[in-house]
Amino acid sequence: MGAKRERWDSRAVFILAAIGSAIGLGNVWRFPYIAFKNGGGAFLIPYFFALLTAGIPVLILEMAIGQQFQAAAPGALRKAKKWFEFVGWYAILVALCIVFYYCVIMAWSLNYIVHSFTLAWAGREADFFYNDVLHLTDGPAHLGGISWQLLISLAITWIGIFLCVRKGTESVGKVVWVSVNLPLLLLIIMFLRGVTLPGAMDGIRMYLTPDWSALLKPSVWGAAYGQIFFTLSVGFGVMSAYASFRPRKSDITNNSFITGLSNSGVEFFAGFAVFAVAGYMATIMQVPVTGVEEAGLKISGPGLAFITYASAIAKLPALQQLFGVLFFVMLFSLGIDSAFSLTEAASVALADKLKFNRLKVNIVLCIIGFFGGIIFTSGAGFYWLDIVDNWMNQWGLVIVSFLECVFLGWFFNIKWLQETIDKYGEIKTGKLWIVMIKYVTPIILGIIIVTTFIQEVQHPYGGGAYPMWTLWVGGWGLVIFLFALSIFLSNLKERVKSEVVKK
Repeated sequence: MGAKRERWDSRAVFILAAIGSAIGLGNVWRFPYIAFKNGGGAFLIPYFFALLTAGIPVLILEMAIGQQFQAAAPGALRKAKKWFEFVGWYAILVALCIVFYYCVIMAWSLNYIVHSFTLAWAGREADFFYNDVLHLTDGPAHLGGISWQLLISLAITWIGIFLCVRKGTESVGKVVWVSVNLPLLLLIIMFLRGVTLPGAMDGIRMYLTPDWSALLKPSVWGAAYGQIFFTLSVGFGVMSAYASFRPRKSDITNNSFITGLSNSGVEFFAGFAVFAVAGYMATIMQVPVTGVEEAGLKISGPGLAFITYASAIAKLPALQQLFGVLFFVMLFSLGIDSAFSLTEAASVALADKLKFNRLKVNIVLCIIGFFGGIIFTSGAGFYWLDIVDNWMNQWGLVIVSFLECVFLGWFFNIKWLQETIDKYGEIKTGKLWIVMIKYVTPIILGIIIVTTFIQEVQHPYGGGAYPMWTLWVGGWGLVIFLFALSIFLSNLKERVKSEVVKK
């Protein structure tokens, strides 16, 4: 008999942990821009359609296999069918690659928290970010030196992650009450401050004004599905790991809907804060609100947070230092939930497979994570982060979700899983869920994979800014290596024979 499996203190803690994993930096700097570029208010139609037809069904699937098989993604898939296991390991490895550079972004936030007390970036926002913080070189081939400030901040970040996961569900369950609620509170504060600024309403109108013609463009629907999978933390093995700490006879569907809708609600709300600041900056710069990008300000990605928002904070009429600290604390707290959930997914998977002590696994993973992130603290780190991020998101979570749907939908007794979900679920999935998993979601994801591949072949990422060898090392080569490593891990013999679940 193996050791008794950990359990969440309550359902509320589990839901908070799942929401915390889903809500991350992308909610603030990715969704608002994608919505604006793909029809504004009209984008909400394909977005919520994608959430209901793909995002939540896959969320239910991942929670269901974790809960019913009482194992993280690799172990759960192995119990479903032995040859499925490599998909779970691929999800875990992609998650680890992402957390390597994700923690460096959090290290940037820590640096900015310190610099907020003096507003060191004032008057030279982009120059400060690229030169003083990143020490950016002229390309990925020129590594430059290591930024010791970022390296120290990276070490602090990983110490924080270790403290969050050191006792598994016990420590995570305590942390999420703060790490989930704090950034939401700070986001509300930033929103309230933003909407009172001159020009804020112009920015919000730009964000919400619907372009109904956009609904006729396939690319808009593709963007909606891509955003859903990017933001829900599906395809990373996190939701299966978290759900494995719930009793088998527990609700799944309601928890999935709460997680998915909460994440989407935060994304939508974050757009108001982002575009209020965009409108304010347009007023300050005396340019049309639609021209802020042409004026050199970013409204998506790291540039939004570390250049545009930093610039807006420096130009506030009062309390600049306070709002600087609050904003970058918000970014750090948004990031740490996602970071420790990705680490936790890997920790649970390794402990399940090898029956190692979880504390020791967490220590080793945090050390590996720190060293894995060092390259991103170099002068070329920003370039490598951009390359790896593109491939891990384009060829990581989407492929994992696609394979999960195909394998479990067509080569496993999905009817048994659906009946088990409905037996204990507050919301019944019925045959419609099976249709989504077997047909709708894999077809849509398959189209996204094929079109993305064709686009990448025709127009290599970066538009020629990156040497092709860097795209192979940090892109295709990394994807191939992770696939090979996932197959290797799936063929390792378990130290204790897997539990068999009767179906």
